[in-house]
Amino acid sequence: MSGTAPEAQLEVRGATKRYGGLTAVDSVSFDVRRGEIFGIAGPNGAGKTTLFDLITGMVRATSGEVLFEGSPIQRSSIHEICHLGITRTFQKPSVFDSETVMGNAVVGAHFGSGKPWWRSLTRDPEVWDRAGAALEFVGLGDRAAEVSGPLPVYDKKRLMIASALASSPSMLFLDEPFGGLTDDEIDALLQLLERINDAGITIVLIEHVMRALMALADRVLIMDQGRTLRQGEPREVMSDPEVVRVYLGSSAEEATTTAANRIARKGDA
Repeated sequence: MSGTAPEAQLEVRGATKRYGGLTAVDSVSFDVRRGEIFGIAGPNGAGKTTLFDLITGMVRATSGEVLFEGSPIQRSSIHEICHLGITRTFQKPSVFDSETVMGNAVVGAHFGSGKPWWRSLTRDPEVWDRAGAALEFVGLGDRAAEVSGPLPVYDKKRLMIASALASSPSMLFLDEPFGGLTDDEIDALLQLLERINDAGITIVLIEHVMRALMALADRVLIMDQGRTLRQGEPREVMSDPEVVRVYLGSSAEEATTTAANRIARKGDA
């Protein structure tokens, strides 16, 4: 096996987003390698979600460049970016409450299919097959006929992920997937995201639950006030005094231990 680093699937170069006199994202640059799990963290208001928004087409970058598979996408629409293979979830569980679990997954599958909107008026077997497979993957296959509104938070988060997977992405962006979950649910979601990554999907996630972020991420970017504070492997980032001061505080020791244990397990694999 050669020592060559995996190729960059996503390249962000000097990404900047200004809203009048406010600079929400300030010249941020990083790469995401094919097949890795890349974590983004930082204090509230650091610009993390805005960075997600400009990469996934929710907002247009003021300046800078975003390359996916070597091609610029910073001026592409949400639909175009999705059809290229990037999809995302949001901080709050966002599902169609009055629709069934299967109906939510079908929306994701159709959105990612690239087919005309009117094809959604008929039951496209390919779309429904992808939706059903995504629900089975996340453990919701036996609840496909249930209405989505009454689902608990954990199940709604799994449904969001299933809808995203149904669009057949090669890169999945997750905005705080562990927020609001119990310890047992965090452990279960950790296993699900590892299975998604093992299936060949690159994952980029924003997360405040430090033990989850450190257990998953191959590399971490820490943001503060719209800028890059530090990026690198978890153990390196956790040892930076400025990261501890600005963001981690008392959780630094626990996070460092978690990262070190994960790295040791990888080395034994």
